[in-house]
Amino acid sequence: MPTYIHLVRHAQGYHNLSKENQQIRDPDLTPHGEAQCATLRDNFPYHDKVTHLVASPMRRTLRTCLLGFSPEVEAGKKVVALPEVQELSTLPCDIGSDPEVLAKDFDSSKVDLSLVKKGWTDKSHGSPWEPTINALEARAKAARVWLRDLAAQTKDAEEVHIVVVSHGGFIHFFTEDWDGMNPSAGTGWENTEYRTYEFVDPSGQDPNASLKETHPSWRRRRGSAIPLTETEQRELMAVEKKHLEQELEEVVASQNNGGESQE
Repeated sequence: MPTYIHLVRHAQGYHNLSKENQQIRDPDLTPHGEAQCATLRDNFPYHDKVTHLVASPMRRTLRTCLLGFSPEVEAGKKVVALPEVQELSTLPCDIGSDPEVLAKDFDSSKVDLSLVKKGWTDKSHGSPWEPTINALEARAKAARVWLRDLAAQTKDAEEVHIVVVSHGGFIHFFTEDWDGMNPSAGTGWENTEYRTYEFVDPSGQDPNASLKETHPSWRRRRGSAIPLTETEQRELMAVEKKHLEQELEEVVASQNNGGESQE
């Protein structure tokens, strides 16, 4: 069964406005971010094909999914909150809210929080959520495998179309695609940008569950440009991972030296 992953970066959150705002824990969308969601809703061409809605359990991603894909929500599709696609760092803006807080703030008829367990916000050393390259690659793989399994379990659909709303930094690990990465912005994706992916191995045997951007998605945003070769992608990935690893370590060191709490 053909499976398509429509990957979306969240709309503008308050942490996107300034460096100081990165100290806000689990920030919500700005009014401009809500307007971006309306534009996404109006321009997204696959509403009638979407079979599943999935989002990081952080406020900005859940809100983006609820607003940007309101036709699907109004038709009865729940947004499944998937911790594996949460953001990278230990900055307060990248630390989510506890499950009981989310349960109070999001309608259970619209958001499924069953996968969000106590401890999903713990990014300390040794946690599966810690901001190290190995841990990030492991949860990106886990997310891809989970989505592939979700697609395989889908019945009564000629095609599976899964919307996944995630974060600019994590998306590069999820797609294993570093083309266009802007180190100063921490991502190569704009707010509410969407791209469509499919599994490299449609048989479901690939243990890595690797993805590739579909040709129509690439042409829509890049025209006749030629994608990077596998060798070029690996070389770029090595450079960007080294830069990101250093950046994440500096964030942790700064927080430790400053005695800042993540709770």
